[in-house]
Formats: sequence, C-alpha cells, structure tokens
Amino acid sequence: MQIHNLSKENSVLNQFIAEIRDVSVQTDSMRFRRNIERIGEILGYEISKTLDFETKTITTPLATIEATVPKNDVVLCSILRAGVPLHNGLLNYFDQSENAFISAYRHHKDNPESFEIVVEYLACPDLTGKTLILADPMLATGQSLVATFKALEPFGTPKSIHIAAVIGAEAGVDFLENNLPKDTTLWIAALDKTLNSKGYIVPGLGDAGDLAFGEKLQH
Repeated sequence: MQIHNLSKENSVLNQFIAEIRDVSVQTDSMRFRRNIERIGEILGYEISKTLDFETKTITTPLATIEATVPKNDVVLCSILRAGVPLHNGLLNYFDQSENAFISAYRHHKDNPESFEIVVEYLACPDLTGKTLILADPMLATGQSLVATFKALEPFGTPKSIHIAAVIGAEAGVDFLENNLPKDTTLWIAALDKTLNSKGYIVPGLGDAGDLAFGEKLQH
C-alpha cells in the first residue's frame, strides 16, 4: 500500500489538525465539522494529482483555449456518521462524482474493550472501472475500512482505490496493508503511534462522530 502522510510537510493543514484535537476548540461543533471538511478538501486536492487527465477545448467570451482536466469516474464512499463532514470536503472538489454511503459501527458485546464491526446500511453505484475514494476520519484499528471494502465488493471492481483519513494509528495502517489490495493508496493528514485498550487513537481527538454531531446513546 502506498502511504501519503501529509503531516510530514508543514502547511495550513497543521492549524486544522491542531484545532480538531484541542479540547478548548472541540466544544464548537460547527468549527469541528468545518475543519474536517477543509481537511477533506486538502486531501481531495492531493488525490487529484494522481488522476488521469485529458485535454478539452474551452470557449471563453474572447477566444478558445485548451484545458487539461481530470477524466476519472470518481465514487466517494463515506462511513456514517463521522465520515459526513470529510465526505463533504471531498465532494466540494470532486463535485461531479457519484456517491456511496455505508453504516459501519463498533458493536460492543459484554466486554467494552472488544467489539465487532456491524454493517447495516449500504447505498452504492456500480464501481466497475472507477476511482473509489473511501472516506473515514479516524483510522484506528482499520477494521471499519476493511469491513466497508468487503461490503462494496459485490458492486464491481474499481480501477483504483484511495483511502482518505484525517488521523490514524500505525496499527490501523498495518491492518489495512495486510487486508486490502496491494495497490491501495492511503492519504492521511496525521499519523499517531498508539491505540488504547478500547481501540481509540492516542493522542487522537476522541470520538469524531460525537464531536461533529453530538453524543449518542449506547445500545
């Protein structure tokens, strides 16, 4: 798997990452969502550099000019609910893409430190020969993304697979490398070293879904 860790170079992305981690800023859920969206835009811009391009003739009010534009058929797929702001950021740049949505969540049984990934809802177009971008803000154990990919398999084989994540753990990246196609590309804004006993990224930022949309009842 090819890994692009954007935190290796300083940019305005650093500010967005700092704010979504900061407990004194996290209380502003609207700002949290907007920062995740802006990170999605930056990830989308970086992904766009790897797409196929074609030349088109564009007519301006004064003349014609040749423009080089992407030609890939893109499908954006986000994992509900935390992935929605990240999806929106990617959609701002890939505005002509098709879209898929999936619910993949952790189901805790008797032990709060163990869980399985449950997929209940899925809406997806044909993926055959297309560029698939999987969006999940928190790449912790990697199990949700692998479960998502397996759920998408009946919808066709993509031409290429990209994963867009905000913060990840090294263990989760290793899990993806061992369980996804070798030509998958990961685009990540920050990479942390540790997972705690509950499978949360440390230092991470907490629960991205709760910070974006409010706390949920546990069942």
